[in-house]
Formats: sequence, C-alpha cells, structure tokens
Amino acid sequence: MWQFLADNLPHATATLNATATVLLALGLIRIRQGNPRAHKKMMLAALCVSGVFLALYLLHKVALYQTTGEPNKRFPKDVADAARYTYFSILGTHLILAIFVPFLALRAVYLAMKGRIIAHKKLVRFAYPIWMYVSVTGVLVYLMLYQIYAV
Repeated sequence: MWQFLADNLPHATATLNATATVLLALGLIRIRQGNPRAHKKMMLAALCVSGVFLALYLLHKVALYQTTGEPNKRFPKDVADAARYTYFSILGTHLILAIFVPFLALRAVYLAMKGRIIAHKKLVRFAYPIWMYVSVTGVLVYLMLYQIYAV
C-alpha cells in the first residue's frame, strides 16, 4: 500500500494544485465581473481543493518515508546546472510561501464571512498572489521532479 501511495499521490496532488489554480483564477474573474456569489463559490472550492491537497501531500510524505526512509524525493544530480538552479529556486520560494497560505486563506475567508470586506480586500491584495504563486509553482515542481527529470 505505501509503495502505491508513494508512486501515485504526486499525480493526484499536482492535479489538485492545477485545479486550485483554475478555481483561483475563476474567483478573481468573477469578483471583477461584479459577481460576489460566484466569487465566493470559486474561492471556497479552491480552499476545499487546497485542503484535500494538503492532506494528500502529507500522506505522500509518510508513504515516501515508509518506502524509502526519506520524506522527499531527491532532484537528480546528473541534470544541467541551469535545470537544478531553476528547480531549487522555484522550490525554495514555493516552500517558504506555502507555509503562509493556509493561514492567509483561512483569515481571508473568515473576514469575508464576517462581512469585514474592507479588511478582506486589504488581506487578499497580497494573500491572493501568494496563494496563486504557490499553486502554480506546485505544479511546476511536480513537472520538473516527476515528469521532465524523472529518474
């Protein structure tokens, strides 16, 4: 079972990240069109998808540890330096910003649900780009580690 999860969960989490990216983009489009109800649906769907992503991501770390003794898959050492620098640059910024996304997203939802729209707007001016960046770079990390430079 652990081997199956270690082999297949990255595909599921990348799909969830791509789905969250689309939902976030649709949420922004809907609010700019003046449709707050559709915006709310898209953003809550993005939050749910990201929550499932986080649960499966953590399960993947456990599965990898159970099968390899390490919680992370290593990036291959025999690829061009440019690819390695690009991968670690993306991964580094992704990881740092990803730590903040759950707190920012939940706070943004809380403020919106309480009707504190001005505070919500102030927060999402920087929370939204961070969440979007983390979703997009999550897919890029997956592509580089599991598709383009897969060993």
